[in-house]
Amino acid sequence: MLSRSNSPIVAAYVEATPGSAALHAQAAQRLPSGVVHDSRYTDPYPMYTERATGPRKWDVDGREIVDFYGGHGALILGHCHPDITAAAQRQLALGTHFGSCHALEVEWAGLIQEMVPCAERVRFTSSGTEATHMALRLARAFTGKPRILRFQRHFHGWHDHMAFGVDGHFDGSPTPGVLPEIAAEVLLVPPGDIAAVEQALDEHDDIAAVIIEPTGASTGAVPVSAEFLHGLRALTRQHGVVLIFDEVVTGFRVSPGGAQGALGVTPDLCTLAKIVAGGLPGGAVAGRWEILDWLDFDAAAASGREKIKHQGTYNANPVSAAAAIAALTLIRDGDVCERATAAAQALRVAFNQVLVEEGIPWSVYGEHSVLHFFTNPQGMRIDPLDFDAMAQPASVLASDPRKTMLAKLYLALVLNGIDPKGSRGLILSATHGQAEQDWAVAGWRRALRMLKAEEEVGARVAEAVR
Repeated sequence: MLSRSNSPIVAAYVEATPGSAALHAQAAQRLPSGVVHDSRYTDPYPMYTERATGPRKWDVDGREIVDFYGGHGALILGHCHPDITAAAQRQLALGTHFGSCHALEVEWAGLIQEMVPCAERVRFTSSGTEATHMALRLARAFTGKPRILRFQRHFHGWHDHMAFGVDGHFDGSPTPGVLPEIAAEVLLVPPGDIAAVEQALDEHDDIAAVIIEPTGASTGAVPVSAEFLHGLRALTRQHGVVLIFDEVVTGFRVSPGGAQGALGVTPDLCTLAKIVAGGLPGGAVAGRWEILDWLDFDAAAASGREKIKHQGTYNANPVSAAAAIAALTLIRDGDVCERATAAAQALRVAFNQVLVEEGIPWSVYGEHSVLHFFTNPQGMRIDPLDFDAMAQPASVLASDPRKTMLAKLYLALVLNGIDPKGSRGLILSATHGQAEQDWAVAGWRRALRMLKAEEEVGARVAEAVR
């Protein structure tokens, strides 16, 4: 464990964050591992934040940090955007939960219909996990088939059908607490392998749905091509299988219409969360009218079938709805997605230039406004400025066994004023301007030099092929 090591990086982190250490000591007595989300587990302890605005936040020790996690991708407009904050505050004064229908949910659904290509109808949930759960149930009811096809390493929440095959259990075996009977109804195939999909659909006539992150596993860490998505659309249509795009992260980030809008591939259903609720709790399933009809009382009665029951105390709660309307209106009417993407791509080039100058054969890659760190555990001869992630197999991109190095990388970045998405990369917003980019480039260089001083990264120069 890092907490028991003599690493100067760890020592510097502990010295700089006594407030976080004290809070975590309390949290460890009250919460499993002292955290409320697995991704926040940090050795020796996580950073605790006090406040945030725009692209920056301040920890409980008063340290200023440029935020490159952005509420797990929910905050494409940054923290505390004035329009979103004002909308939420107005609604707080009017009521947070009416226990009845309200006008804001109707307006919110209309915005989603207007912006998202597949959204003929919308059903709100309270989270992305709930949305993917509902999408599977809808697909099963609509097709009358039991089985789901998923791609290895693609993340779709934590419910039982999705709780394996992401960072382990690639053979489809269940993780603790998941029934083997449920796991048996899920087919896992390699990411980006259209032949494997075709074979599965040919061999199994009981597949209700195929679900995919449309930019690739972990929002493009293992990318897929638009050509693959078009092929997937054709195959699912040919076999009468529901195609579900999990746009919990990509929705309203890749473009105002999500990945489906940018790539020109329209699924039967999509799942939404994060940005869809303006950074507040909320999610949705959107898609074809006749599939969403399985939630409709009148349609069920007319067809003589039992409807899918769906409750949810906080579905489309008024405060989330108000924030969502403000956020989606700004995204629809402005250049929010374009600014976030431009900032990310400029930072990608700058970070890779630092890697070249520091002689570290890694690369930073990714399209749109999400970037990924390739830490090259195989020691490949690469040029950071000319690394083609699309050409690499999933096994090369998806994991690095050097857990100590990755943990130190994260701590070094936090020490140098950068809060990344763990050791995996960066998520940018439209508020990350030149000042934040310059800050991040300087912090990236200092963090890499700290790793080099501890011999966690090799001093050899990347052999560029130019």
